Amino acid sequence: MEDLHKNQVLLLRLLEQNVDSPLTIREIQSALDFSSPSVVAHHIQQLEKKGYLKRNPNNPRDYQVFLTPEKEIVVLNQYGNAHCGPNGSILDGNPVDKIPIASKLLKFPANEAFIVSAKGDSMEPRIHEGDLLISQKSDYPDNEAIVVCVLGEKVLVKKFFRQNGKITLFSINGENYPPIPVSDDDYFKVEGIVRNIIKFN
Repeated sequence: MEDLHKNQVLLLRLLEQNVDSPLTIREIQSALDFSSPSVVAHHIQQLEKKGYLKRNPNNPRDYQVFLTPEKEIVVLNQYGNAHCGPNGSILDGNPVDKIPIASKLLKFPANEAFIVSAKGDSMEPRIHEGDLLISQKSDYPDNEAIVVCVLGEKVLVKKFFRQNGKITLFSINGENYPPIPVSDDDYFKVEGIVRNIIKFN
């Protein structure tokens, strides 16, 4: 933390202590006795710029703190094609490539990221064959999240929906691909949530 202003060190520690119940800008100002909310905002921006902090752009109070800053360029594992159609391939955990990505493009920790290449047309027009899908490792998606998942021996990219304990997978191209109900007898696992799409078409 040698590159941080003393106020940024204090701010970072305060953010880390309150990550489960984030403080407002005013509360941070009061706790650290900063002169104004704009001073708080400035130091938060500097922490982000220096790689010590990442905030969800849709919810600034949803953030991650890094005591060791992430590198500007991180290398992510790319796994085999994830099918966006009726057939799939097994995501066997062996990367087929490694792709450098600017860490600032990720709004979550880089060590939670992986890449798959989309195959098929069931998620058109949002996702096309050949697009690279940067995903965050997670098995707790919200409803309507686009997920990389394993169903039986198939790896799929679908919209996730759970209701009354039952999971259904949906395609964006719903006219050609009907919903897929997941039964209790099926092997099913969410590998991650799609966070970024790198378009190639």
